[in-house]
Amino acid sequence: MTTRPSLKLPDVAGAVIPYNAGHGDPPAFDPRLASLAPSRTRVAYAAVHVVSDPLAAVSDPTVDVAIDWDETMAYRHHLWSLGLSVAEAMDTAQRGMGLDWAASQALIRRSLADARAISAVDRIACGAGTDHLKPGPGVTIADVKRAYDEQCAFVEGEGGRVILMASRALAACARGPDDYASVYDHVFSQIRQPVILHWLGDMVDPALAWYWGSRDIPAAMDSCVAVINANRAKIDGIKLSLLDDAWEIHLRDRLPASVRMYTGDDFNYPRLIAGDENRHSDALLGIFDAIAPAAAAALAALDAGDHARYDAIFDPTVPLARHIFRAPTRSYKTGIVFLSYVNGRQKHFRMIGGQESARSIIHLAELFRLADRAGLLVDVDDACARFRPVLELAGIPQS
Repeated sequence: MTTRPSLKLPDVAGAVIPYNAGHGDPPAFDPRLASLAPSRTRVAYAAVHVVSDPLAAVSDPTVDVAIDWDETMAYRHHLWSLGLSVAEAMDTAQRGMGLDWAASQALIRRSLADARAISAVDRIACGAGTDHLKPGPGVTIADVKRAYDEQCAFVEGEGGRVILMASRALAACARGPDDYASVYDHVFSQIRQPVILHWLGDMVDPALAWYWGSRDIPAAMDSCVAVINANRAKIDGIKLSLLDDAWEIHLRDRLPASVRMYTGDDFNYPRLIAGDENRHSDALLGIFDAIAPAAAAALAALDAGDHARYDAIFDPTVPLARHIFRAPTRSYKTGIVFLSYVNGRQKHFRMIGGQESARSIIHLAELFRLADRAGLLVDVDDACARFRPVLELAGIPQS
């Protein structure tokens, strides 16, 4: 009889309880999945994290950016091998939350070069925004336009496709919907190929409150739709991250037929991707970084018309996703990197800016349990061995 690996994990009350990993029914997919063709029926981007370099000689690890390029690129190749596309230099990569524009340029350049080398350049898009422009009372709409121009020109100059990220500087200086229309109309007039718009809710980034000129979601959607209708030829789709499936469906039904809805709803993605009698959502999701083998297998099931298997694969991942993205949602990246670490995709659990400390050991323990139940621990014994020193460092002896 095989002995299941055991850990001592804290519960929500702080009590330490033995946990036997690898219990429950076998998952409806192979977590060791290493190769799959891209989905035929959905476009699926994983917004992907970066692997920090803890051995870099930086003077201030809370500020300085040091990236382990080998492991960072290896993870992108892992996603491509599963048939997923890569959304590069987005908030999952700590963009604007540790990853500055200079490091983002290096990341975009390397990722595009690797994509070209394996003929996957059609399966990567890169974030362009205004994060090198610090919001402040002296920042104008003209400054925002120039900042967008600079970043979009860089991405397209490297041969990449643009994901037009929401702008903190625009949110800070815009006086209403007309300013948003002015900025986006200008950007679309300069862009060479259709972009993916990016609407990130303030639960992920509080600085983006009032985006599109209103805190009232219906009014904000009116402004957004007006911009899309005026520029539909330059827009491939829009990624929406309000974490509310009803609002996403409402906006999706208002989009021109040529414009995709890319769900950014890490709470309700199975239903939204499956779609309804009117339309479906494609995907641009941070959670696809964490659940990549499940996402790839579920999309293959959907391609085959096997909705029961699609549900069987995706449904157990939803509690994990909701836990990773629970408030404060901006700290979800810690859970993404933690799961990459315990699954052996990187050598350590360290992050840019020391963000590995943004979630408690209780949060990480529950994340581990949920990942186990969803079948997302590639090697249970190794995952337990990797988690033990993290637990011990938190004062939870494992012997």
